[in-house]
Amino acid sequence: QKLEGSKSRGQLLIFGATNWDLIGRKEVPKQQAAYRNLGQNLWGPHRYGSLGGLRVRSVVSGPCAAHSLLITAEGKLWSWGRNEKGQLGHGDTKRVEAPRPIEALGSEAIVAAACGRNHTLALTESGSVFAFGENKLGQLGLGNQTDAVPSPTQILYNGQPISKLGCGAEFSMVMDCKGNLYSFGCPEYGQLGTEFGLVLDSQKRVFSWGFGGYGRLGHAEQKDEMVPRLVKLFDFPGRGAAQIYAGYTCSFAVSETGGNAGMWDLGMPRGMAAGQVGMRDLGFGNAKGDGSKMGGNAGMWIWECQEGWQRDRWGPGNAGGPPAGQGYGDHKPKSSTAAQEVKTLDGIYTEQV
Repeated sequence: QKLEGSKSRGQLLIFGATNWDLIGRKEVPKQQAAYRNLGQNLWGPHRYGSLGGLRVRSVVSGPCAAHSLLITAEGKLWSWGRNEKGQLGHGDTKRVEAPRPIEALGSEAIVAAACGRNHTLALTESGSVFAFGENKLGQLGLGNQTDAVPSPTQILYNGQPISKLGCGAEFSMVMDCKGNLYSFGCPEYGQLGTEFGLVLDSQKRVFSWGFGGYGRLGHAEQKDEMVPRLVKLFDFPGRGAAQIYAGYTCSFAVSETGGNAGMWDLGMPRGMAAGQVGMRDLGFGNAKGDGSKMGGNAGMWIWECQEGWQRDRWGPGNAGGPPAGQGYGDHKPKSSTAAQEVKTLDGIYTEQV
């Protein structure tokens, strides 16, 4: 049975930093010096003129990534951005300024993809996974630790067809059609990856493991967990999670009732002492609703209400690098500590963030 991708059909909009080699950095690496001044900050939503009316099914990036992907309505995978380890899949390590189709996957129908810091996974409709980019920690699942693999290569796996996948900074996870979870890559904190991992099971329970710093695991303590541990907050009838998201130093969940969003990290919610770990409601007001969507990259997050018309953003515009904007427009705040509606998208229906 063939896997199906997203039902969304739309056009790509982009805003924020486009100097891919500077994102998350204070300086461009010496080997990328030629690109030091290439790529401007886009303070409001922009289209890529080269895409014309290309219909897009899905857009993909990651909280540690400086490259992006899109999947067309026909299931073709395009990539652009930083490419120092071949994470764009074009067979080289040349930076790509605008979305470009990955020719090596031209005969495949792609239904999902994921971005790590310097590596990429792509899932086909038949349940096969292709990987490319950095592999010095085995994050491509090829059975070796080659420094970089710039062309799409099928992972070393002979089990049931894969149905879902995801990437951490330097690790990867795939789930087969029977619900079995596999991981490969860096095992620094026991999570098999950099920092931590989150899982949502069929009973809407959340499990987390790995680095517990900043309370990102949701266990009311900052202890590292070597194996998946149940987050007790969601282990009650009617209090399960519908969606989960792993940020760089925090975690998010959308509840199964009402679409309310919450996050957990190290902070001081009302009634808690400094240094305690707690869950807090993000309080989006009228943006709450079933089917709400959330997405993020490099420490910035976007929340979209169910009707698709209101988008709220918060966080730094370019974590670790120069301010790059939140899409609020010229001469507007470059970062936000609270959710704010992106007025520059008024009148535009949002399919995905």
